[in-house]
Amino acid sequence: MGYASAVDVAQAVADPVRRRILVLLRPGPRPVHELVAEFDVSRPAISRHLRVLREAGLVVDEAHGRERRYRLQTAPLLELDRWLHELLAPLPARPDLGALADALATEVVRTRRERRSATAPPPVTDPRPDVRPGARPTEESA
Repeated sequence: MGYASAVDVAQAVADPVRRRILVLLRPGPRPVHELVAEFDVSRPAISRHLRVLREAGLVVDEAHGRERRYRLQTAPLLELDRWLHELLAPLPARPDLGALADALATEVVRTRRERRSATAPPPVTDPRPDVRPGARPTEESA
């Protein structure tokens, strides 16, 4: 159901008189004069409400001799119901951003350490294994 259709149906059922008309039509089609008898409003007012319901696709009218009978159409209500359920469905769980930030920080430290060790020059070794810097030469090394 498109947004515009959902709004049309929602606006149509927003009025308590129109909701009552839909309830009255639930068991089956009814002529306008029976609907008018259920309310304390004029026939033209009920006709206006029926027009709004018809334009929203919630009722259809059929000619039976000299009278018009209105019948409930549930498809738009079912579509609105599906749309509302989709809208109100729980959202997927959001990841724990704190844990993700900690994992990222750990990865940054590890990567920096790896880069440093990869670019560091190899340690300098003295070809004379017994000579230490600052040590006095022994008789053998001298």
